[in-house]
Amino acid sequence: MKPMLILAAVMVLAACQRDPGPDADPPLACGAGAMQSLVGQPLAAVDRATLQQPYRIIGPDMAVTMDWNPERLNVEHDAARTITRISCG
Repeated sequence: MKPMLILAAVMVLAACQRDPGPDADPPLACGAGAMQSLVGQPLAAVDRATLQQPYRIIGPDMAVTMDWNPERLNVEHDAARTITRISCG
């Protein structure tokens, strides 16, 4: 009986593992790697006309979908409109 409980516990824990997310995706298919120098800069430093599609600009407390798209560029900024993170997803 104990081996069955241990096996069930391991299976439950394995199912709860999270997707590694954008930080674990080294190739950065969305082009975020080339834009890391913009982190800490004003949001105005981003030329939206040249951004690879699809992209989204994410502000503080903004609702966004949680679907994972490795080709989508995310540009996050704070209340002062300073870029805090650029990632894929």
